[in-house]
Amino acid sequence: MSGPEPYAVASVPPGYRVGPWIVEEPLGAGAFGHVYAARHEDGAAELPRAALKFLPTGTRTPRQLHHLRELAEREVDLLSRLRSPRLIRMHDALTVDDPAHPELDGATVLVLEEARGSLDALLAADRPPRQGPRLLVQICEGLHQLHEAGWVHGDLKPGNVLLMEDGTARLGDFNMAAELEGTHAYSPGFATADYTPPELLWSEVGERGMQIRRTTDVWAFGVLAHVVLTGSFPLPGGTPTARRDAAVRYARGEEELRLSSELPTVWREIVADCLSRTHEERAPYDAASLLRRTSEAAAGRPPRRRRARRPLLAAAAGVLVLAVAGLGVRTLLTDDPAPRPEARTGAGAGAGADARAGRSPGPTGTATGYDRCAPGSVCFFSAADGGGQMCAWSGDDSDWTDGQHDCSWAIAGTPGSIYNNGVADPKGFVDVAYFAEAGLRRRIGCVERGQRRNLAPGRFVHSHTWAKTCTP
Repeated sequence: MSGPEPYAVASVPPGYRVGPWIVEEPLGAGAFGHVYAARHEDGAAELPRAALKFLPTGTRTPRQLHHLRELAEREVDLLSRLRSPRLIRMHDALTVDDPAHPELDGATVLVLEEARGSLDALLAADRPPRQGPRLLVQICEGLHQLHEAGWVHGDLKPGNVLLMEDGTARLGDFNMAAELEGTHAYSPGFATADYTPPELLWSEVGERGMQIRRTTDVWAFGVLAHVVLTGSFPLPGGTPTARRDAAVRYARGEEELRLSSELPTVWREIVADCLSRTHEERAPYDAASLLRRTSEAAAGRPPRRRRARRPLLAAAAGVLVLAVAGLGVRTLLTDDPAPRPEARTGAGAGAGADARAGRSPGPTGTATGYDRCAPGSVCFFSAADGGGQMCAWSGDDSDWTDGQHDCSWAIAGTPGSIYNNGVADPKGFVDVAYFAEAGLRRRIGCVERGQRRNLAPGRFVHSHTWAKTCTP
């Protein structure tokens, strides 16, 4: 009896046509396919160039072709919903219809945004790369977008970090990506050992695959950061097998973590936290807090002492909505800091009442631009005229980046516009003052109720408060 069909990714010759795309030179190869540069048959088309990813036509996995189809459909579905700057875009998914070439006939081809190269190639040419800290911040941005959308990447490594023409990084290759079902997701279990957390190295692969969580990506980011900043892996061993065994010993407490002496001090604590021994120890270090910390480290700022959380006062609890452009994600948080002595109770109290009753403010539906800002809220946007990503509050926030209510894009970028969509308030708190520093320090502007305004470029905003008047 013959064995299973061997794993195969057929070579594709230059000039081969798939739909409207014409194959050019190869860009790379991996466990889940070969990638080729391609041009559109119509050079004046909206998508004149792309990268074609040919998935293999056979595999040694028990699910064989059915499993590959699931992988392709999952990647198409994920990328069609996650169109944001730190995730590689997908344009189309095609099936090869070519009986004359049985090695390609029936293969799935993903049409992806073309990248200039990968972090893997950059590391091979420049160890460590000068732009490493900046790239790590962008990788964190991608992870934050994925995690907020309810997905785990599952295979974060240098080869899956793509570099664009402008030198920025985007996450790619979502074959291993898995959508969370509560606290867990299910992945096929083919991740790269060097970037796999210890608890998964001995985990069983069930009928639905291997259970993974967001902390899977947190561990992988710790390894990736160590490699980018030092050119070496954080665990000893000259081969992946040796490093895997070292990770198991470390997880069992038989070895201590010995980070490279070349790792900059400001990054040492970040990497050590990401490489905590267990899922439970890594759980506090989510993508939002890592984005804040890596942004500070890349900017050369010392780590800030985090304030102790103040007790929740339910009567004054506000609602924070993070609306991530292109992701359709809304995160409702009600653990607002305690109000100041004259805290307003009008618009904010209404939203808080909805939260306490288990209701969130009305959905945005298909709203765009300023229309995404719910009544009773002040909304800041990452682009002019209400464009880009949005962070919205119905209450005050004395620190946008303190790990309690993060406005992630504002950590490294500046708001482009603002909309005060407040409502009548019995105490008169209808205007919004905003500040360049946390703690409501260094006021830089104020917006009156009903105003929509574009903000001057380069003006960071880190806190805001509702006020009775914009007059200082």
